[in-house]
Amino acid sequence: MTTPTPQPGILDIAPYKGGESGVEGLSDIIKLSSNESALGPSPRAVEAYKAIADDLHRYPDGGAYLLRQAIAARYGIAADQIVCSNGSDEFISLITAAYCGEGDEVLFSQHGFLMYPLAAMAAGATPVTAPETAYTASVDALLAKVTDRTKLVFLANPNNPTGTYLPSAEVKRLRDGLPEDVILVVDAAYAEFVSNNDYTSGMELVSDNANTVMTRTFSKIYGLAGLRIGWTYCPPHIIDVIHRVRGPFNVNAAAQAAACAALEDIAHTDAAKGHNDTWVPWLIKELGAIGLECIPSVGNFLIIRFPAEEGRTSRDADAFLSRRGILLRRIDGYGLPEFLRMTVGTEAENKAVVDNLREFMELDR
Repeated sequence: MTTPTPQPGILDIAPYKGGESGVEGLSDIIKLSSNESALGPSPRAVEAYKAIADDLHRYPDGGAYLLRQAIAARYGIAADQIVCSNGSDEFISLITAAYCGEGDEVLFSQHGFLMYPLAAMAAGATPVTAPETAYTASVDALLAKVTDRTKLVFLANPNNPTGTYLPSAEVKRLRDGLPEDVILVVDAAYAEFVSNNDYTSGMELVSDNANTVMTRTFSKIYGLAGLRIGWTYCPPHIIDVIHRVRGPFNVNAAAQAAACAALEDIAHTDAAKGHNDTWVPWLIKELGAIGLECIPSVGNFLIIRFPAEEGRTSRDADAFLSRRGILLRRIDGYGLPEFLRMTVGTEAENKAVVDNLREFMELDR
């Protein structure tokens, strides 16, 4: 029997696999595998979501006008340079498909977000990685990998899954070192969690350059991961291209309404950041006290290194925690098999992870 044949390279793509959501036979789960908000969405966002229920027969605003106006007002940027998307993942795929094809290269750091190579391969382009230094993107290594076939450079800043970041001066050095016809995509999904004075989301680079975009999401600090809503700030000519390739109603009405409301609830966002500021250092200290090193993170997650010793590996720890209904994230696919990634949870969840890992590390092998 003859079956339809997909485009070359499609079957070489390993499908993206998100964090586990459940354990067979267990109903009481602590899910810390997907970098979701510990505090959940703003009550205002929940009410806005509910209020749209009677209008589900209506198409959403295809241009997300009200949401773009709200984002523009918050950040002091032009609304007509903002495009909203079905999560930032959609924008990653759209810009890759629009600017890359067979023979082109898409560049990113060694432990960069897995959507970058998936988007490249789906477009027929070749993914290229540059080595990192201390689990952090290296500007020199990225620039050394640029060729005349490079069309896009993705920089997750802060990076998922490592939680590390590049200071704004280094991001500018990267932009300045790239050819003018190479687009730099600064993926700032976790920007709202960062307090460091030497960090910026990259917004100023978009304002000053015709070949840089910055993408953001409502999935993380705003707690709207289930609605799939993101946005990107782009130069006008790139906005024009994206509007030609995106779906006409790519962001649903409930997502737009909830995101507008979430932007208004600054107190809730501040509480989410304050919670993270408290628990990231607590987790690093407590896990360190039981012999588990964490890579310093500026996001709402961190990666925990486990020993190579049989019985105490990351795989052993993952199995131990899963049996108890605690779900962290294996990150073998990122080239980090010795680590588990942990989302910052509630106080009770964080303490449960530490208590259980303490027991795991103290087991008599």
